[in-house]
Amino acid sequence: MDSSELRAVQQPLKDAYRDDPREALITLRARGQLDDQAIACSVDTGRQLAVAGLHPATGGDGSLLCSGDMLLEALVACAGVTLRAVATSLGITVAGGTVTAEGDLDFRGTLAVSKEAPVGFSSIRLAFELDTEATAEEVQTLIRLTERYCVVYQTLAHPPGLTMTSS
Repeated sequence: MDSSELRAVQQPLKDAYRDDPREALITLRARGQLDDQAIACSVDTGRQLAVAGLHPATGGDGSLLCSGDMLLEALVACAGVTLRAVATSLGITVAGGTVTAEGDLDFRGTLAVSKEAPVGFSSIRLAFELDTEATAEEVQTLIRLTERYCVVYQTLAHPPGLTMTSS
């Protein structure tokens, strides 16, 4: 897809959202099924079933997906797609590359070993290695705009209100 094809696809959406901002409000959903025997939860991704379980640092055997890894994978996927869209929009050629996310966890928190240890990531680092002829300034623009428009990055950087219920 080139920049004109991307604009052709996105422009009617942008126009509709400008005309009626309510058109842009979408609720995404995910649903999981608790395993009746194992400490696991099966999540329907729309493409295949993803089965998440305990990380080996919390007693898992490593055979199931770790939800922390899945969070980092969602960040990598979103940042990669966003960077590609921004590069396409700006006409900057990116032949390929890698996106890497690393996150630091102290499992004492999630295992209730220490109330001082946080539950969750204490830091996350996102890095790009791009195969491009773009100038350093163009690459910085790509990174800046990817940060600005990446949904997962912005959600992590500015956490939304979050609730938990039971029925």
